[in-house]
Amino acid sequence: MKVIALLTLSVTLISQGYGNSLDSCQGRCGYGTDNNFSCQCNTSCERFGDCCADYASQCKAGARSCKGRCDEKYNSQNKCHCNSKCGQHNNCCNDYTDLCESDAGGGSSVITDADIKSVSEVLYALDSNKATASELIIDPQALVHNSQTSSQTDLSSRPFFRYVDGALLSRPTYAAFLAVLDNYLRMTGQAEVFGPQQLTEQKTFIKEAMSNTELGRELFAFLYTKGVYASEEEFLHDLKMMWFGLYSRYNGKMDSSGFEHIFAGEIKGGKVSGFHNWIQFYRLEKRGQLNYYSHSFNGPWTTFPDVMGMQFKWDGYFKQVGSAVIGCSPEFDFALYSLCYITRPGKQCRLSLGGKELIIQTYTWDKTSYGNGKKFIASAFPSTP
Repeated sequence: MKVIALLTLSVTLISQGYGNSLDSCQGRCGYGTDNNFSCQCNTSCERFGDCCADYASQCKAGARSCKGRCDEKYNSQNKCHCNSKCGQHNNCCNDYTDLCESDAGGGSSVITDADIKSVSEVLYALDSNKATASELIIDPQALVHNSQTSSQTDLSSRPFFRYVDGALLSRPTYAAFLAVLDNYLRMTGQAEVFGPQQLTEQKTFIKEAMSNTELGRELFAFLYTKGVYASEEEFLHDLKMMWFGLYSRYNGKMDSSGFEHIFAGEIKGGKVSGFHNWIQFYRLEKRGQLNYYSHSFNGPWTTFPDVMGMQFKWDGYFKQVGSAVIGCSPEFDFALYSLCYITRPGKQCRLSLGGKELIIQTYTWDKTSYGNGKKFIASAFPSTP
């Protein structure tokens, strides 16, 4: 089976223009650790000493730019690409969006990476409901190399969360968020059915997070000025559809949504799928339903919010790397993922939080749609090295 998997991987790489080598950074710069490769191409490889030989030439600053190359023909010798298909193969140059895309946000005004970084800094500053050091204490314990994340070994004897102030979770946006988390069946293949109360809780959360906070109003103002939305009503309705609209991940059942997958988490194929929220992690760990094993990434932030990649089991189902923004408010989490999905659907979205870069990877659900062909959120999560 290993031979077959390796051959399949090689064919895939060749078809995407990555060549037939597993020890090159061509087309892989900046992406997370992949144990199918013999070496890595992200910033962590410098720390762990497992960079590919061509990491510096392929991935360092100055080696990847679309300046003067927009809409060029594909050339397998290029370190990155600048044509309309590079997004499909995840091998665009870092400045492709800024230099080559004429309408990144779907509205009348171009939304550049610089715009996104600027507004994300504003949202970061406006997160008045984030946890303070006295309201949230974590105990990360074991740090493992990326090559060890699949070992399913419990290396941490204590819970991840040492203390969470109950008053923090009783604030309006937290309470509204928690009310929605209770509404889902975690197993794919089981249809989600919502009554009037559950539908009201969805609307209440969006209102509390987006209309009743300065942070949410700032996100709308940004998208409004960029021509993405003509009114707040349109903005809120679109959020409800993209986040809470149901689609089928398994067996034709309407069993999933962007909100459920990202924030509540699901079980599919015998393992945890999605699950990128610290509040859900805490509530399940407190109930004894989640066992924290280790972490493979801890971001550069020294105050909350921070970003971590964690290994854990949820009632016996394993999550190899569950990345999450730790200590942020529900509205901040919701706003960042919404910003990235609206402006960079199916792509990497580069944010700036306190002067430090955070990359959010988004995925679109392409099998069904809502409205006039709009796509539901399939997933969004912090892309850890």
